[in-house]
Amino acid sequence: MPVVVVESPAKAKTINKFLGSDYVVLASYGHVRDLPAKDGSVDPDNGFDMTWEVGNDSKKHVKAIADALKDDNALILATDPDREGEAISWHLREALTKRKSIRKDTDVRRVTFNAITKASVTEAMKNPRDIDAPLVEAYLARRALDYLVGFNLSPVLWRKLPGARSAGRVQSVCLRLIVEREMEIEAFRPREYWSVKALLTTPRGQDFEARLVTLAGKKLDRYDLENETQAEMAVQAVASRTLKVTSVEAKPANRNPSAPFMTSTLQQEASRKFGMGAKQCMAAAQRLYEAGHITYMRTDGIDMAPEAVHAARDAIASRFGKEYVPSSPRMYKNKAKNAQEAHECIRPTDMEADAQALKLTDADQRRLYDLIWKRTLACQMEAARLERTTVEIGAPDGQVGLRATGQVVLFDGFMRVYEEGRDDAGDGDDDSRLPQIMEGEAARFAAAGLRAEFDKAAGTEGGSGETTRNGAALLAARDAVLALQHHTQPPPRYTEATLVKKMEELGIGRPSTYASVLSTIQDREYVRKDKNRLIPEDKGRIVTIFLLNFFKRYVEYDFTAALEDELDDVSAGQMDYKELLRKFWRDFSAAIAETSELRIAEVLDVLDDALAPQLYPPREDGTDPRTCPLCGQGSLHLKTSRSGGFVGCSRYPECRYTRPLGGDAAEAQDRVLGHDNGDEITLRSGRFGPYVQRGEPTEEQPKPPRASLPKGWAADAMDLEKALTLLSLPRIVGTHPEDGEPIEAGIGRYGPFVKHNRLYANLKEVDEVFEIGINRAVDLLAEKAAKRGGGRGAVAPLKELGEHPSEGGPVNVMEGRYGPYVKWGKVNATLPKGTEPAQVTLEMAVELIAEKASKSGTKKGGARKTAAKSASGTATAKAPAAKKTAAKKPAAKKATTKAAADADSPAKKRAKG
Repeated sequence: MPVVVVESPAKAKTINKFLGSDYVVLASYGHVRDLPAKDGSVDPDNGFDMTWEVGNDSKKHVKAIADALKDDNALILATDPDREGEAISWHLREALTKRKSIRKDTDVRRVTFNAITKASVTEAMKNPRDIDAPLVEAYLARRALDYLVGFNLSPVLWRKLPGARSAGRVQSVCLRLIVEREMEIEAFRPREYWSVKALLTTPRGQDFEARLVTLAGKKLDRYDLENETQAEMAVQAVASRTLKVTSVEAKPANRNPSAPFMTSTLQQEASRKFGMGAKQCMAAAQRLYEAGHITYMRTDGIDMAPEAVHAARDAIASRFGKEYVPSSPRMYKNKAKNAQEAHECIRPTDMEADAQALKLTDADQRRLYDLIWKRTLACQMEAARLERTTVEIGAPDGQVGLRATGQVVLFDGFMRVYEEGRDDAGDGDDDSRLPQIMEGEAARFAAAGLRAEFDKAAGTEGGSGETTRNGAALLAARDAVLALQHHTQPPPRYTEATLVKKMEELGIGRPSTYASVLSTIQDREYVRKDKNRLIPEDKGRIVTIFLLNFFKRYVEYDFTAALEDELDDVSAGQMDYKELLRKFWRDFSAAIAETSELRIAEVLDVLDDALAPQLYPPREDGTDPRTCPLCGQGSLHLKTSRSGGFVGCSRYPECRYTRPLGGDAAEAQDRVLGHDNGDEITLRSGRFGPYVQRGEPTEEQPKPPRASLPKGWAADAMDLEKALTLLSLPRIVGTHPEDGEPIEAGIGRYGPFVKHNRLYANLKEVDEVFEIGINRAVDLLAEKAAKRGGGRGAVAPLKELGEHPSEGGPVNVMEGRYGPYVKWGKVNATLPKGTEPAQVTLEMAVELIAEKASKSGTKKGGARKTAAKSASGTATAKAPAAKKTAAKKPAAKKATTKAAADADSPAKKRAKG
């Protein structure tokens, strides 16, 4: 029987059903080989030779494939249809050849399919090919580049910038985008402007809104009304005139659907609609693909197979009617230059099956499939037909002009199924429907007025008078003319969706790299995500400024995009990959050598000057922004630590003033809160955030008592009483009834807690630290002791589901640290997000257990034995086997491991199961 190899066991299981007993289908569990994390894995002095090793976790999988080849001398490599999939097939062939499992007479074939369906798989088996050598060479070039950058640049960062973690070819450019956007926001100065609108009524008593577009005979631009005085004059000009309708124009308009999904647009839309990160989105898409529900999800193609187009049109006609099917199919062409990873768009494999029909239990998969299904159908539906109406209103003297706009949907078309999300709300079309308005008729001020809208804008309730002003809004003419104050807004911080979109526009990275790059910069703590927005940490900002000053070429957008184009040329067979590497290494190695000679002090001076506009903005009183606000004598300078960069006083240790990288906003927090027992109690800003301190350092007490502000405590709301409360922690709650030892409540690294001896129990809220009594504290500690002493099995189940139907052993729903989960023997499967324990059935639990067991490689027999032991509680304990003591690696190897791990390749182990 021919041996078929795919990446994951889930995929292998599905394909095995299609191929039947004539084939042996095995999983490689992702990449089987990688570059060893040591110097010389890529050798620039020897033609960029690359040394590969089979990973410890992969040896058993390679052996299983080699053993299967003993019985049949035919190997079919059916890994994913992209660069990474081609590379995995190449690695497998090379590793098996080295083991002599592949001989001269071994029939080695490569097949690809874009969807895991019976038709796609059987058709692929009829059309085998050789491994695509240019595609593999493009992978080798990309992998070598990422290794050379990560392995050579990261150590420079460690030496020059304590606390820096790594640098990468694409990772660092992505980080630069986020840092530069943050600097734009900090440098932004809002501009005031005003707008005027009126609530008018037709002779038939129907109200509508119109906005001022002409004043004193001149068309108004956005910033023409700059202040309250000009706005008031405009309000009076409108309110004092008689108005009439000068024209009514209705124009038909069409809206066409968006193209079907490719990787980047799917990630963007999942972020907009569901708040999904790129990694979370791709994980859910991976499961849908492996289950045969969607086509391959790593693609920059938007074309759709003809049979899929016809299936979509048939599904539209049957569900919504023939009027929703256009006369001819919609065709979409790839916009991506040299779209190497393009095969087909991301679409359902069965157009008739919606999310409800598939009965998906995982919430992420269900939402994502519904999104893909709707977008795919919508892209083949009729355009929406609209009517946009514009009404012009003016005064007889031509000094004032207003405009009302409205939109009516005449036929919803694709909008019945799907509308694309937007990243940021702007001044879009007015979707309101206008009443019947006739040209030449009077437009009087409406009696209803805009009082409620004015009160909302002005922050007041009620009120009367012909004209009211408070800096936020102006109202006149029986409350029917309203002026609103606006301020320009800074550019928004990136979300993962908008960042992927920007990277795609610049040509940085490729579909298979976006998720891993975004994960890396967050894992390295260069960036944090807050309310779905990406905010650079201090260490991320420092690393970016360092690279911009000493390795500028390698974080330039054009350079990175040009390198991606060259890699595409390699994959197209138009460029030699070793020539690409030689050209890159020549200049890059020279830049590394030049920077290695710099001292840390020199680097900090350069960075201090480069960051000066952000670190030391002008002060309102005109004093030197570098003067220390605490001692008034020292000068502020950029400093670094393992936690990142911060600003500190030059008189350290006499003056211990520090603050994060954030300008004067942080300095405003530093103040004296009061005195207690002769000590000055102060609020200060440190590089870990605001804290309170008692007194100053002395020889007897070099580190005075300090306490960080807990999460949710605002620095500007701190007073002496709150500070003394924090400084008094930990608080003695009482004595434990069993041993008389004290129970303490405090706030630690992981949040609020109660403590008895060495036993800690977490509290949910900070306020509980000051309020918890002895009875509640004893109960919490007892619960924690029960969990710790008896393990997970000692905790009572949330729900008992019964015996495993095929393997035996109890199946229960348990409460875990990260939420409820299903337990069977040693298999613990987390419940899908949003699933309540009470909703879990035995059938659902068995499915979750099977999926988790397949991911972890747990054998059924082993799980069954464990379940039996758990049920009987009488299993005989065996003495643990003696473990071999691993030789301790030298410190230098730890550093090399870190450097190699920080390269910008997609996941090293694409173990998809």
